[in-house]
Amino acid sequence: MFTGIIENMAVVVDIKPNKNNLDISFKSNIISELKVDQSISHNGVCLTIADISKETYLVNVVKETIERSNLGLLNIGDFVNIERSMMMNDRIDGHIVQGHVDQIAECCKIDEQGGSYLMKFKYENAKDITVEKGSICINGISLTVCNSGKNTFTVAIIPYTWDNTNLKHINIGDTVNLEFDIVGKYISKILSKS
Repeated sequence: MFTGIIENMAVVVDIKPNKNNLDISFKSNIISELKVDQSISHNGVCLTIADISKETYLVNVVKETIERSNLGLLNIGDFVNIERSMMMNDRIDGHIVQGHVDQIAECCKIDEQGGSYLMKFKYENAKDITVEKGSICINGISLTVCNSGKNTFTVAIIPYTWDNTNLKHINIGDTVNLEFDIVGKYISKILSKS
């Protein structure tokens, strides 16, 4: 479980195919605090650290995750948002994030708003929905929807989030990982059965 409050960014330093999977190595300035078997959110995807060296750590990305997320599109030098799993005695400053990406979305508009930004995204799977003032997780970041449309939504990005996450590296046409609010997903499933 995560909160969607990004702790740091990591940079991709190596990508190796491993049968149908990928082994990806990252460099981060919190590496001394990490350990093998630890769950870390990478752009909102919960991955387990498989190996650590002095300067890098390795995760295995399975075929299912490659197909559902943007991790298969990463290149060496790309930045990903990272967050360690939440501690049960901490505040939840964002919202409850599982680290299980539902689908990807394409950035279709970025408006600079005098220090803040409005970013609009479109997505394919209509069973997933957003609601105005509801929570959405984009690349692991807990954000609030400020405009919800059919298969589109807009979020407002504060300067701190822009400066400290990989959203500043997103261009129109780029893909991001989406995790829809877990409460909304349960309600949607219950209503679809009635």
